[in-house]
Amino acid sequence: MADIRPFKAVRPARDKASEVAALPYDVYSREEAAEAVKGKPLSFLNIDRPETMFAPDHDMYADDVYEAARARYLEQKAEGVYISDDKNCYYIYEQTMDGRVQTGIAALTAVDDYLGNVCKKHENTVEKKEQDRIRHVDTMSAQTGPIFLSYHSRAGINEITDAWKKSHTAEYDFESEDGIRHRVWIIDDAETVDKLSREFAGLDCTYIADGHHRAASAVKVALKRREEATADYDKNAEFNYFLSVLFPDSELKIMDYNRVVRDLNGHDLDSFLEGLEEVFDVELTSLSCSAEEHTGNGGLPGIKCGAEILKPAKKYDIGMYLNGRSYTLRVKQEYIDGIKDDPVKSLDVSVLQEEVLDKLLGIKDPRTDSRIKFVGGIRGVGELVKDADAFTAENAKNGDKTESGTAVAFAMYPTDISELFRVADAGLLMPPKSTWFEPKLRSGLFIHEF
Repeated sequence: MADIRPFKAVRPARDKASEVAALPYDVYSREEAAEAVKGKPLSFLNIDRPETMFAPDHDMYADDVYEAARARYLEQKAEGVYISDDKNCYYIYEQTMDGRVQTGIAALTAVDDYLGNVCKKHENTVEKKEQDRIRHVDTMSAQTGPIFLSYHSRAGINEITDAWKKSHTAEYDFESEDGIRHRVWIIDDAETVDKLSREFAGLDCTYIADGHHRAASAVKVALKRREEATADYDKNAEFNYFLSVLFPDSELKIMDYNRVVRDLNGHDLDSFLEGLEEVFDVELTSLSCSAEEHTGNGGLPGIKCGAEILKPAKKYDIGMYLNGRSYTLRVKQEYIDGIKDDPVKSLDVSVLQEEVLDKLLGIKDPRTDSRIKFVGGIRGVGELVKDADAFTAENAKNGDKTESGTAVAFAMYPTDISELFRVADAGLLMPPKSTWFEPKLRSGLFIHEF
């Protein structure tokens, strides 16, 4: 059973919450982070990405960078930007995006749940990416970015959170720059806290929805602290738990995670389309206007712009933009029949990776291949047209004006949360960039010191 427990959060003072709350550290490049914190001294991104306090050419992984993060945090804590709760609480975290509400609970998850696969994963992590967060967490002696967890919806938990929201005033209630409303309630009543703990104890498992690298880093810091402690270390020590926000699966929405490939790997247009027909029924959906004018029909009577109809309507349909045309790739039924019982192979992203990206386009490892770009669904499919046309133009400028220098974009049908659970339950892994969750959890609203 899952080991989930309340904690004494360090969190922003009520009137500072909107200024502190920041998107996760890993959605920004270094340049974007530096721009995002300008004029925002309280933004938690200053602490999450402390290299923003240094010159652009300063080593962002130097010791003084991590030390600056802790110094700034302690300074702002002393100034009253952050306050510390004096008793263990659960924290209801509600987000509203485009009228859709999702309600999670900020709490601690046991490191041993992660090690024992009670907290289940669906992605591999890259050690190089972990090292930065390991040093950040270890230097801060605090987890600052919550891990996004999910679980099979449980009526008892829903009833407690719904009743508390109706009978209590939110501690925080603000709208972030991207139009998402954030509300937080503090469950500080001992009887309700105990009742909620019992409900969590009834969960067989939890699932990492987003934040695999943050989770792995928190766990490795805990293991380091265990080694530094005596043999009979306290299993209830704070470092043996990591910060998380848990959402019922019934309230989550996964968006599409799309792909653009720079070239056709030596194929001309005809040979590439012929290769696709081994697995897909290929339908020309429309001619398309150029990326620069892709909001209309490009002057073609009765023909819609490809960017407007590129988005697939159902599982096993993939939208494709190629050479100014949009297509629908429909996986053939005999192929579906051969993969439908396999949790990983049956994913749309797996079909694309194995049969198109790997076999036709030569992309063996999408995590490291520079020819592929991933585009989150939040950006819209029009972004795919722009990126593909830009790559094609760049290839031509660099001397490749052949058909093989044509870029291709793929619009995916979103992975379902039930598919994520199925993969994790089987102890398997999804291809990279299979899921895009929105809205993103804000960092800085809950901090777990240890």
